[in-house]
Amino acid sequence: MIQVVTSGAIMLGIAFFFGVTLALANRFLYVAEDPRIQEVEDRLPGTNCGACGQPGCHAFAESLVAGDSLPGKCSVSSPEAVRSIAAFLGVDAGFEERRVARLRCAGGRSAVRKIADYRGMSSCRAAIVINGGGRACPWGCLGFGDCERACTFGAIRMNDEELPVVDVDLCTACGDCVDVCPLDLFVLEPASPRALVQCSSPLAGDPARTACAVACDACGRCALDAPEGAIEMVNGLPLVRDATRATESCTFRCPTGAIQWVVGNQFEPRGETDA
Repeated sequence: MIQVVTSGAIMLGIAFFFGVTLALANRFLYVAEDPRIQEVEDRLPGTNCGACGQPGCHAFAESLVAGDSLPGKCSVSSPEAVRSIAAFLGVDAGFEERRVARLRCAGGRSAVRKIADYRGMSSCRAAIVINGGGRACPWGCLGFGDCERACTFGAIRMNDEELPVVDVDLCTACGDCVDVCPLDLFVLEPASPRALVQCSSPLAGDPARTACAVACDACGRCALDAPEGAIEMVNGLPLVRDATRATESCTFRCPTGAIQWVVGNQFEPRGETDA
């Protein structure tokens, strides 16, 4: 009995000691937060998307008040909100072009040759280890919607071709779809009109088109039709080196539609092609 009482007294003593220590530390070591941080946070969208490079709006507000970032880094805020924050802090707005997620694949279910029936978990990460979900192109979208489920902003929907379509009005460029896609098919790009290569297959010629009707066959016409240095063929795929110089004309002669000129919402793959 004495041992129990003694143990209890020791525990209470330890608890009291640390309690007093924490109370004194809170009283004498507390650093008051700059009230401007809360004011700035209230003017941010509150999406905590991370597109600004910070883990959330509060952290971004701290960065703004500290002078480490400019308000325009938040591509989700409206121009009015950015100007309001800039005026409040007395800094330049520093507008940056808004970015959105784009898919580097146009091979929907009617375009990609089927080589097997996949029966398993409805997940891209699961299907990729079982013969790529039964599709002839192992580099293309698997169509099970992991990205749609990962998008907390409702910016991605799966269309009838079992391909994700990004709504640029809702996309915050948070990068969740980039992280969840096991084939790295999503990229974050400026929302302005630009050439988008919607294929990730390294195959060329007939093998590429046999696997997928809308695959890039490495013909190189887009690179020839673009201003010099704007597009380069690398490992059988067009690489847009300079998006500011690439024009819509570089997409006109593509025989499969693998490169598209994207304006606004993501181009919706049409499936089979007559080319």
